Amino acid sequence: VQLQAFGGGLVQAGGSLRLSCTISGLSSNNYQMAWFRQAPGKEREFVARIEWSGGSANVADSVKGRFTISKDTAKSTMYLQMNSLESEDTAVYYCAARYGSITRAYPGDYSYWGQGTQVTVSS
Repeated sequence: VQLQAFGGGLVQAGGSLRLSCTISGLSSNNYQMAWFRQAPGKEREFVARIEWSGGSANVADSVKGRFTISKDTAKSTMYLQMNSLESEDTAVYYCAARYGSITRAYPGDYSYWGQGTQVTVSS
């Protein structure tokens, strides 16, 4: 499984960005996809997840109401729409995949990772 994240950049506080993650090499549709982020000096943290084959999705409390995760399976792409960005959202954002239907929000539970894309929010 290969993932590639892109769409990061520099944005002012209150602005929006949409991240994309292209996915290839899936052996089936029985995968969970997720976004994580890691700020300098901090641990990697869960942002959002979505079932690749179904409709189940959720976001972390810290981004609820501002971020939305979605997918387009026909394009093999997952998205993270980020609105009302804050300086605390500055981080490298990673997309990840794990095989199976059980929901997980811990980085160690994901086997496949993209290379990360930098999001910088200026205040």
